[in-house]
Amino acid sequence: MAGAVVSAMVLTFLLPNGVRPGPNWVLPLIEGLLLVAVIVGDPGEITRRSRLLRGLSIGLVCVLVFGSLWATVALISDLIQGGPETNSAGDVLAAGSVVWVSNNIAFSLLYWELDSGGAAARAHRERTRPDLAFPQQLNPELGWDDWQPRFIDYLYLGFTNATAFSPTDVMPLVPWAKIAMGVQSLVSLGILGLVIARAVNVFT
Repeated sequence: MAGAVVSAMVLTFLLPNGVRPGPNWVLPLIEGLLLVAVIVGDPGEITRRSRLLRGLSIGLVCVLVFGSLWATVALISDLIQGGPETNSAGDVLAAGSVVWVSNNIAFSLLYWELDSGGAAARAHRERTRPDLAFPQQLNPELGWDDWQPRFIDYLYLGFTNATAFSPTDVMPLVPWAKIAMGVQSLVSLGILGLVIARAVNVFT
């Protein structure tokens, strides 16, 4: 989880100036401070139950999602109206790739944080029914009775949902999960469609 947040912070610096919200150091600074607070409050596997830590984790995810959606809207606006990065196919593909990957990381963290009450709640098995159903949870005959999803599972969910534009092996069971996966699919479709179309137009 911490590695994903750091990756998202690095990607922020790679965004074109017109796409990122504010100075390039603002969001990474906020994200870094929140990440440090979460790690200091619960070093290791993030299994400590605390309202403060839960709030900090949700705040961190909200900042990441906000930054990625802001970059998405700004990039799509530039692609439609014309921006400095849209005159070169290489720049368009580079900016689109950074925004697309940033969105996938942000939504993966969103799934990780909200599913079944968060990492700490999952570790203590506070809920008997998940919000997102993984294959290991759908078929108990496979012998995964004690299995719990880790962040890599949510990262995989984020990237497959962004490429397939629909659920693949993980099923959303509650409204927030369906809305989040639907929004991510629409965002991914918009980025990929417009970026590829613009790049092809520049090439031709």
